[in-house]
Amino acid sequence: MMLELIAIVLVVLWLLGLLTSYTLGGLIHVLLIIAVIAILLRLIRGRGL
Repeated sequence: MMLELIAIVLVVLWLLGLLTSYTLGGLIHVLLIIAVIAILLRLIRGRGL
């Protein structure tokens, strides 16, 4: 549950960064990659979304 919440928050922050063109020097994109990896690990382990 907590992992899903973190992933959703990171994706929302990334989208806001794209919409406002304020990405803190690419930090938001790094956070997005971490969120995607977390989701993929959860899917691979068989827990699903």
